[in-house]
Amino acid sequence: MASIGEMREFASFAACEQRYIKRSLDIGLARCDAFRLWGRSEAENTAIRRQYVAYQDLKVLRGTIPTEGTIGEIEHFVGKMIRIAAFDLEQERLESFSAFRFLYERLLGAEARPYLPAIFCAAAALPLIRPAQRKLLLQSISEAAATAPAWSQRAPRFFPEYVEDVEVA
Repeated sequence: MASIGEMREFASFAACEQRYIKRSLDIGLARCDAFRLWGRSEAENTAIRRQYVAYQDLKVLRGTIPTEGTIGEIEHFVGKMIRIAAFDLEQERLESFSAFRFLYERLLGAEARPYLPAIFCAAAALPLIRPAQRKLLLQSISEAAATAPAWSQRAPRFFPEYVEDVEVA
């Protein structure tokens, strides 16, 4: 049942968000050769190469998600995650906190959920994000998400993948 809810949420995202999420999961989880699957032009190959570089710390960060909540743990994890999140938000393919959260729950795991609102807000507020995009992103996070007293520990079950007939069209 939870997988259906996750599928519905994914279906609610714009087509560009869906494509970016699938490509990002392929890169971030090392599911395939993203150049072969997603590179339709030299510009896309350059973007994919930049994303591989931006995501290089993800594997290590999965093991450093704060468990004790100490300031040292938080600083190490959140600081690096803001850099990665800023890269993704700067691409202007993720239009909301929901799409951001959906992607990062899968890239990092359920344990990262409590930190995602702070990471998103910090990255979205950076000057490298265009002012109009910054406004759109920051307005997309609900008060409930920003102030949630607790987050589900249930691991995501639905991991969208490339579907040739849909992606080529």
